[in-house]
Amino acid sequence: MEYESIIILIRLILAAFLAGVIGIERESKGHPAGFRTHMLVGTGSCLVMLLALFGFQDYLNQNGDLVAYDPSRLASYVISGIGFLGAGTIIVQGASIRGLTTAASIWIVAAIGLTIGAGMFFAGIAATVLVLTSLIFLNHVDKWFKNVSDTDVLFIAMDKKANELGETIQRLESMEVQVQKIKGKEFDEEEAPLLHYYIKIHLPEGIAETELYQSLYKVESIKEIELNPSYD
Repeated sequence: MEYESIIILIRLILAAFLAGVIGIERESKGHPAGFRTHMLVGTGSCLVMLLALFGFQDYLNQNGDLVAYDPSRLASYVISGIGFLGAGTIIVQGASIRGLTTAASIWIVAAIGLTIGAGMFFAGIAATVLVLTSLIFLNHVDKWFKNVSDTDVLFIAMDKKANELGETIQRLESMEVQVQKIKGKEFDEEEAPLLHYYIKIHLPEGIAETELYQSLYKVESIKEIELNPSYD
């Protein structure tokens, strides 16, 4: 029992450390699930795996002829059940979605915890290195691809009382314009309160600026449109 306790302690500490390292990277970038969340998920997953491996030994020894036991069943419940926690980190803001990477990192630290709990140290450490590499270094590659892609900023001033942002987005999408990000501000004008939207878009080839304006000005609440204005 003493040897088994040492094994359990080592696996729990290693799982907490590996998951916590990934959590530190997420917290350093201000994401909702950070160090503590990742460490708890990894440690909890490791604990469930240890429970599956060691928690039922006495019962199995006494009823080995009657029970067919599969320790992987508890692990499968962890993988499927962790999704609710990841879903809580996903934020939908207009047409943009944030938190998908953090949700994926929570899912993988659960898998790392299970791996360490099963005693597969090399696989767990290798997975942690790969995850950190993708989060830290490949993030710069992703930014480079975004910078080299052709993006524009579309400014729209819209009547607040008849806010038709949804119809505006639909018109953009009908022209195969990719909406990447939306930023909005409210202004109280003398005539009527206005909403100013800055929409980051990717224009497909063949779409002229005049065609874009003609389509959007059919939305009655739009008062002003400008492509690539000064971004304030």
